[in-house]
Amino acid sequence: MDVQEKRSGSGTGPPGGRREAGLRRRAQAAAGRLAELIEEQGLTVTLAESCTGGLVGYMLTSVPGISRFFSKGFVAYSDRAKTDLLGVDPAVIAAHGAVSAETARAMALGAARASAADLAVAVTGVAGPGGGTAAKPVGLVYTAVFLRGRTEARRHEFGSPGREEVRLRSAAAALEQAIGVVIGEAPALPQIPDSPDKTTSAN
Repeated sequence: MDVQEKRSGSGTGPPGGRREAGLRRRAQAAAGRLAELIEEQGLTVTLAESCTGGLVGYMLTSVPGISRFFSKGFVAYSDRAKTDLLGVDPAVIAAHGAVSAETARAMALGAARASAADLAVAVTGVAGPGGGTAAKPVGLVYTAVFLRGRTEARRHEFGSPGREEVRLRSAAAALEQAIGVVIGEAPALPQIPDSPDKTTSAN
């Protein structure tokens, strides 16, 4: 398995509020680009969100006309919701945890099946400030994208910049991953100062 890592720049950077504003613009731009690609390729899309709690859906539904391609999404915050809403096998969660590549992939596949969508985007992670462990620290997030029978998962390590920033970074990463899957190549990701992160293929 080939593993690719990407680290963003770190340093003095802007204060957290300005950084979050930049991340919102980044996520919204990604949502707009994904909507364009969905329309161009005649796809339908759905979402399965845990730690982002509907933030990806908010970004996507901010795009005018998205209702032609997006009919429903799922916020599955608890383990039971992941099973009840998305059909994630409890054995997968028991074996790998709710925050794992396996669960993210199962969430994306389940959302696609439940909505009959061509494209599904899933996010699960530890936004903080509590809930982290040595094995799965705050800022660990998995995103997964399903497209017509193929599912790709990625592991992200965002650190502990604050709950809102982790959620914003997760939303942006999920949308950008979806863009890459739809166009068949990794998107160029802008560098956000003063918040190092690491992204790794989890396939």
